[in-house]
Amino acid sequence: MSQLLLSLRGLACGYQGHRIVQSLELHLNAGDIGCLLGPSGCGKTTTLRAIAGFESVQEGEIELGGAVISRPGFTLAPEKRRIGMVFQDYALFPHLSVADNVAFGIRKHPDCARITAELLELVKLGHLGQRFPHELSGGQQQRVALARALAPEPQLLLLDEPFSNLDGELRRRLSHEVRDILKARGTSAILVTHDQEEAFAVSDQVGVFNQGRLEQWDTPFNLYHEPASPFVASFVGQGYFIRGQLLSPDTVQTELGVIHGNRAYTMAPGSSVDVLLRPDDVQLEPGSPTTAEVVQRAFRGAEFLYTLRLDSGNTLLALAPSHQRIDIGRRTGFRLVPEHLVAFPATA
Repeated sequence: MSQLLLSLRGLACGYQGHRIVQSLELHLNAGDIGCLLGPSGCGKTTTLRAIAGFESVQEGEIELGGAVISRPGFTLAPEKRRIGMVFQDYALFPHLSVADNVAFGIRKHPDCARITAELLELVKLGHLGQRFPHELSGGQQQRVALARALAPEPQLLLLDEPFSNLDGELRRRLSHEVRDILKARGTSAILVTHDQEEAFAVSDQVGVFNQGRLEQWDTPFNLYHEPASPFVASFVGQGYFIRGQLLSPDTVQTELGVIHGNRAYTMAPGSSVDVLLRPDDVQLEPGSPTTAEVVQRAFRGAEFLYTLRLDSGNTLLALAPSHQRIDIGRRTGFRLVPEHLVAFPATA
């Protein structure tokens, strides 16, 4: 059974008396990697800074390893929290070698040299220990920053937009590498990002923030397939809503026909609902009597992402193999193949 490591209960925090985050409930088990995901200004970095001890708490409390580390009127100093931090800009010491950067926080440890060597091997930089930060690539510098943060064996590691300064392909590769490193060490961590692909690649649990509130804390799979709110549905993944009418708890009538789902809704039959359709719910089928106009086509290598306009003016997205090429302006047949039903009460 997993052991609870971090708890944020009824948390409200901000800066200069201005409340950014409110009514936050969040729990992370030991060994898990969590992620705070959301648009700029939503409160995710403020939450991370509160966990680190850089911001005080206005309401609620933060508990780490069974001990309260923040509550109104009390903030345990950051250096006493056994929390490591990896910053967006790496924050390496330019005058120290790679090995000395990693060893900085454990200089008085009797096994400093051994721990440093092991961590450099773990992050695949064992042969670069005597180089200086300016002699490394961005990805290598981030590995050094990670190794330095892991050296004191923190209870929890915080990563603040750690890959944002890297190009796309390197970001994807390094995010997978960081997850493997953290899992190999059994290190618990919380990542802050606005990039959902990055969040899904690294994390066991992801929290989606919206205007200072946590809308959903769940697995990446559940966020995509069972979003708790229209905001989560729109922010995570791609897709569009179409209007429908609830016929029964698991059946909706739409302009594209009846959609049967695998989950029941408590809204009254006859209720107007908005149904989420993602690209994997729409299959192009040239012979289908249901057609739409192709208004956009994005090449993704192995596949195309098509934007379709229905006769009603509503929009759908559809994925198709890259050999299934349809010109913009042409009509194409399609059918719905939803294996799940995601619906919310209709908005005006």
